Amino acid sequence: MTQRPSSINIDLHLVRVLHTVIAERSVSRAALRLRTTQPVVSAQLRRLRALTGDPLLVRSGAGLAPTDAALGMLEPAERLLREADALFAPKARLAPFSPARSAVTFRIAASDYLDPLFLPGLVARLNESAPGAQVEMHPLSAEFDYRRKLATGEVDLVIGNWLEPPEELHLGRLMTDEVVCLVAAGHPALRQPRAWTAQRYLDCEHVAPTALHMGGPGVIDEHLRARGQARRVAVQAAHFSLIPLMVARTHLVLTTGRQFCARYVGVLPVEIVRCPVAFPPMAYYQLWHERTHAAGAAKWLREQVRDVARELAVGPARTKGRAG
Repeated sequence: MTQRPSSINIDLHLVRVLHTVIAERSVSRAALRLRTTQPVVSAQLRRLRALTGDPLLVRSGAGLAPTDAALGMLEPAERLLREADALFAPKARLAPFSPARSAVTFRIAASDYLDPLFLPGLVARLNESAPGAQVEMHPLSAEFDYRRKLATGEVDLVIGNWLEPPEELHLGRLMTDEVVCLVAAGHPALRQPRAWTAQRYLDCEHVAPTALHMGGPGVIDEHLRARGQARRVAVQAAHFSLIPLMVARTHLVLTTGRQFCARYVGVLPVEIVRCPVAFPPMAYYQLWHERTHAAGAAKWLREQVRDVARELAVGPARTKGRAG
């Protein structure tokens, strides 16, 4: 008795040949449908006969007729091919995301550099559109290995600003913003605007957020270093949203995007002044990994982040700098 091969050795194409030959009841017509030659189909039919232990097609008058065993295989073969198409077709595999009915958990790592209203606005939008979803916010800090966490699926999205975002990640630009300085209402830069030179700026005491990578400079100091310059960073703060309060009570200088600074003018005794050092615009991105690139929920989340950032960028009136 011949030992039948294990089913794991039967490839999907052979199942397709089986289904086509039985349905067409002809080797030549099956070859046309499969876009191959009759000798190839004949060889595959011989292999199928050996695998099933059944002739499958037998002579009947001038043509061929399927055996009872072959007819019994037709429906299972069709079902297997249909399920395989669903398994390997990307559009079928990724079911449409329905935010109103979803109980998904969104894991977001973000800095608060963009705008003090950004994260609250994003949470409000997610809560309204996807009321059954959970949102986990992770602080983006030097100790937070966001590249590894994106790769392992511990977070779905990272939002922040980089001079050069990591090349292995997908990115979406959210906005760019002019780099300005935020100072207290009585700061010398406001009293003597003509003396507010690049050297005077570098000599001031500055407050800076903790860099996003351990032991390295932030984007402002990274740019200054590339120009062969350095400023006096007197205070480094991990909580960026508290820095305007520090600025309001000292002569510290905060250098960051205008949109962030504008939220505090009129709320605290602070003013925006131009930065006498030429910085490139500050670019904010959302970053994600290939593993979630095509996922419906992740794509929807990225759209919400993009829309909230756009609304904030056009919504607030721009506060002009005093010096220059």
